[in-house]
Parts: sequence; structure tokens; C-alpha cells
Amino acid sequence: MQAKATTVEQYLEGLPEDRRETLKAVRAVVLKSLDKDYSEGIQYGMIGYFVPHSVFPAGYHCDPKEPLPFASLGSQKSHMSLHLMCLYMKPETAEKFQAAWAKTGKKLNMGKACIRFKKLEDLPLELIADTIANTPARKYIETYLAGLSMGAKKAPAKKAPAKKAARKR
Repeated sequence: MQAKATTVEQYLEGLPEDRRETLKAVRAVVLKSLDKDYSEGIQYGMIGYFVPHSVFPAGYHCDPKEPLPFASLGSQKSHMSLHLMCLYMKPETAEKFQAAWAKTGKKLNMGKACIRFKKLEDLPLELIADTIANTPARKYIETYLAGLSMGAKKAPAKKAPAKKAARKR
């Protein structure tokens, strides 16, 4: 459920009170843990944390006008979500994160980088803080660029289109 908000404050004000309070609490953890080179704003209809163009001028390869996304926090129809792109980019980081989560005894509902939750108590906030704090923007940019170059090396060469056989009449 993408909001029409243009500021974080507008986004939060547009939420039901219970979700607003939950996302404010998660936001406080994220902000406290973020490296100084990240910025906060609205990105992709959610509260976004990103590497601004002033730090990484190339921006996001899918849309260079967008700053490089790092994390986002949002309210969806049936859940809230925290997206941590550092988990998507490095499988070993995701594995370490999932193993640490399992030790908390809390149930993990996660896609590639999206952690879905219904209430604040569902989240091990210390683990989330540590994961964010251990991913400074410069390190994140290096991982991002390495991933892009690996993708280019793995991408199959495009084949020339096959010529159609002439039809016999």
C-alpha cells in the first residue's frame, strides 16, 4: 500500500495509531544505527533510507535519478515491513542474520530482503540495529558495485535473432 506522502512525517501521520507507534519505534532504531552518509526520506512510497547522490552520484542503476536504496520501512495491507537490501546483496550476510534471528526465538517472516511483521514485539530490535550499524554506506556501495560487476560477468551474451526460413509456396 503506497502512500501519497512526500515527507516521513506525512507518511506516519497517515497511518492508524497502532501502526504509527510501531513504525516510529522501528524508525528510531534505524536512525540511531545508520551511518552518517545515509539519508532518510520517502522512496518507493515508503520511508526510505538511501545513499544520496552527494555520496554516490551514480544513483540506483535501475533508475539513476533515484538515490541508492539501502532500507525502507512501510505499512502494507496486512503487515508492516522492513526491507534491508544488505541482506539481499550478500547471501552470507542474510544467512548470518537468519541464524542470529533464530537464536532470539522469534518467528521470522522474510522474503529476500523484506522482513514482514505485525507488531513491534515480532522484531529483535538489537539484531536489526547491529545489522544496520555494521553496514556503513561506503561498505554498502562497494558491495553494490561488486554485485553489479558480477551480474555483468554472469549475464549471458545476447544471441542474434534467428533468421526466418523462407516460406515455400
